[in-house]
Amino acid sequence: MASASASLRIDKCLWFLRFAKSRTLAQLRVEGGHIRKNGKRIEKASETVQVGDVITLPVADGAVSIRILALPTRRGPPAEAQGCYENLS
Repeated sequence: MASASASLRIDKCLWFLRFAKSRTLAQLRVEGGHIRKNGKRIEKASETVQVGDVITLPVADGAVSIRILALPTRRGPPAEAQGCYENLS
C-alpha cells in the first residue's frame, strides 16, 4: 500500500480495487461521467485519488460510496482490495 501523500489515477484505482474488470472499462465509466469524487462528477481517467477521498460509483443494484483508506499498489485478491476502502453505503 502506498503512503498517505501519494496519489493514483482513478481508472487504475478502480481496477485495482476490483470495481472494474479492466482498466479500459474503468476509463470508459469515468469518461462517461458515471463516477463522483468528493461529490463532484469527474470525466477524466487521469483524475487522481488520495487517501481520504470519497468515490461514488454505480453498481448493479444502485450506487456505492467508498472512502479510500489506503492506495493499492496492485490488483490483488478481493480481501486485499477490500482492505483499502471503507464502504459508506
